[in-house]
Amino acid sequence: GLELRLGPVKARLELNENPDILHQDIQQVRDMIITRPDIGFLRTDDAFILRFLRARKFHQTEAFRLLAQYFQYRQLNLDMFKNFKADDPGIKRALIDGFPGVLENRDHCGRKILLLFAANWDQSRNSFIDILRAILLSLEVLIEDQELQINGFILIIDWSNFSFKQASKLTPSILKLAIEGLQDSFPARFGGVHFVNQPWYIHALYTLIKPFLKDKTRKRVIKRKQSKIGSCWSEVSRIASCFLCFILFFSVFSVWPLRTITIN
Repeated sequence: GLELRLGPVKARLELNENPDILHQDIQQVRDMIITRPDIGFLRTDDAFILRFLRARKFHQTEAFRLLAQYFQYRQLNLDMFKNFKADDPGIKRALIDGFPGVLENRDHCGRKILLLFAANWDQSRNSFIDILRAILLSLEVLIEDQELQINGFILIIDWSNFSFKQASKLTPSILKLAIEGLQDSFPARFGGVHFVNQPWYIHALYTLIKPFLKDKTRKRVIKRKQSKIGSCWSEVSRIASCFLCFILFFSVFSVWPLRTITIN
């Protein structure tokens, strides 16, 4: 059922979740679907809608807006979601290369930590779109965990040794696509986005994309220069880089999003 094994107090205090009226909240979001006949809502069960309510602290209108954007994003970017599973060649390569890496242990707030080592992007192997697809698929698997729906995620991007040539592939349009997919169209709570050891041209790129970021997102972007954090990620990477890859391949035949989110 929808009952949480852990985290009910946090869900109530931080997300305004009330178990006594949970099904009513879910139904009110479901009742709004009729207002958007232009969107194909491919999944509307209680457990699915609940993650959108949690992502928007049980503000029903905002939760429905996020639900609509989730499916609209997929309708507008059909090619991204064809063969949207771990054995897709492009997604598989990105996962093997550690995009993203996921730490097995959570932080002190129970959040899952996602790591991206930007310099590991081999542009002869992986397009940015395939990396984005791998990240979105990873989140689809992780967000099945109700504790992560409540606690959320931390994203750490280490820019050490990321070259200007690599950065030249990060065009504003492609970064906007990523922001729309992660910030505006996915039911995850991001507690922080940490930039580590970013060069000047990443500062410049951030200035370009800043107008597309919500105020809440901007406040959660933390930029660190030569930090002790950076020196420890190389140790962490060996543990993290393929952890999620294992989960995804194990889950490919049993987790709903990997089976039915594909749009032909």
